[in-house]
Amino acid sequence: MASQNNEVKIPKRILNTLITSLSAGVVPRIGAPYIAIGREEELGSLLDNLDDVAEGGAACRFLIGRYGSGKSFLIQLIRGRALERGFICADADLSPERRLSGGNGAGLATYKELMINMASKAAPDGGALPTILSRHYAKLQYELADEGILPDSENYESELKKKVMLMLSELEGDVGGFDFARILGEYYSATINDDIEKKSACLRWLRGEFSNKTEANAALGFRVSTVIDDDNWYGYIKLFAALSVKLGYLGFIVFIDECVNLYKIPNRISREANYEKLLAIFNDTLQGKAKNLGVIFGGTPQFLEDTRRGLFSYDALKSRLADSKYAASLGYQNLSSPVIRLRTLSGSELLALVKRLTNLYAMRDGSEPLVTDAEIEEFVALARRRAGADEMLTPREIIRDFLSFLNVLRDNKNAKFSELIKTTSFTDSADQTAKEELSETPIIPNKKVSLFDIDI
Repeated sequence: MASQNNEVKIPKRILNTLITSLSAGVVPRIGAPYIAIGREEELGSLLDNLDDVAEGGAACRFLIGRYGSGKSFLIQLIRGRALERGFICADADLSPERRLSGGNGAGLATYKELMINMASKAAPDGGALPTILSRHYAKLQYELADEGILPDSENYESELKKKVMLMLSELEGDVGGFDFARILGEYYSATINDDIEKKSACLRWLRGEFSNKTEANAALGFRVSTVIDDDNWYGYIKLFAALSVKLGYLGFIVFIDECVNLYKIPNRISREANYEKLLAIFNDTLQGKAKNLGVIFGGTPQFLEDTRRGLFSYDALKSRLADSKYAASLGYQNLSSPVIRLRTLSGSELLALVKRLTNLYAMRDGSEPLVTDAEIEEFVALARRRAGADEMLTPREIIRDFLSFLNVLRDNKNAKFSELIKTTSFTDSADQTAKEELSETPIIPNKKVSLFDIDI
């Protein structure tokens, strides 16, 4: 039997989540490093970007690959590394309801999702904003105590607010910075006075949950000049990046996946408005207007390359994101480019991945591996012999098929590898995906379409 790796002890909770997610074709939010195979170069390039962000710079990268090629997995992998290093992270998947721009709240919906998924090392599962602010409040208390100012002192609240406003004074010059700084100051005052309602209202403002200024003023008990909306939400992402460093973190890393949903927007004007927003983010990060901020987008080749609907349909983006003619002509990678194209995993990398899955599966069940090394090699060889496998075979496909294979062997004691392998027919998901990707017509929800929805 294949030897089980007993050197690394993985908590049962993580193993269960990992195996269950992978079996369903879903990228796990925890445990990704345990199955990381064959992405060392791409990961190294992204880790270099983290170093740049930590030093006060900014970065914007595009992870491009077919469905199931490992974009979302790589995002979760770099997210875990960033949290461990001391960054604040936030991630969101775009959808018909969540975009970068939209007059119906679609841009704000993306911001809200980022706030919900905001994470830190102390709160890696999301919802970290209160934890982050509480950590800073505790730090301020220690500083005041060192200065001889204790919570029962008469001037305690005024001194704490003075510290907060002094720290945030640099933010006031940015768009929305004054309100942002004031909200944080009021949040700390509410914490001192144990005013739960005001704390909640301040958090709601920071999360973009007020629809207008009147609603915000009523809840906060004081006037603000703006609320976070479709037009200005990215400005507040930059403010959070600046704030993160002042709170003791290395920076703010934002992950926006499923960008193919921008490619699928049927109306040209709406689609280009989203590309303009993306261009603004790209320019801000590369021109130095944003600091301590990293933005990583994930999308398919069609999202990038399609000259009718993709980013290459927008000349300003095409000129910035097109491949170097020197690298493209010979099939080389240019990992310094804003675009990272995920290559197909080699046969040896797929073999190492399947062996790793075998050991993890056995570790979860507390049993010996269900297949031998020779059987693993035969399984991978069969997968790679499929027509078009060199181009179309994805990690997601082989992982799902192999874990399904192991489930059958585990649940049916009489099942034999030699019998199952003869009848194995790998799913056609990759072929179907390729057909969808090559289609020029985007997938549009079943609804009545008006003249204004038609692409022109």
